[in-house]
Amino acid sequence: QVQLVESGGGLVQPGGSLRLSCAASGSIFSILATAWYRQAPGKGRELVAIISNGGSTNYADSVKGRFTISRDVAKSTVYLQMNSLKPEDTAVYYCHADLGINSDTWGQGTLVTVSS
Repeated sequence: QVQLVESGGGLVQPGGSLRLSCAASGSIFSILATAWYRQAPGKGRELVAIISNGGSTNYADSVKGRFTISRDVAKSTVYLQMNSLKPEDTAVYYCHADLGINSDTWGQGTLVTVSS
């Protein structure tokens, strides 16, 4: 069992920055990759960024150059640094862990609102 807890969401003005955190607990050795997804009002959930347990990363085209995913292995925490935020980045952001063998787990989500 793996549990994920997100934090760091909030209200920010366009052009501002936020850092989201995803703290994992439980059987963290089983995590193959950790990702951030987001779901805007009235839209489907989309992949924002992903980091493998080997450290490789990948990003959605819409956030490349603005968002950075990173991890602190000692703290079992994955971060999403979000810079140059735009109103269209407004969404609930979810942390996701790939546990392999058709198994995964999600955090509860944290709301990011970009508005003046």
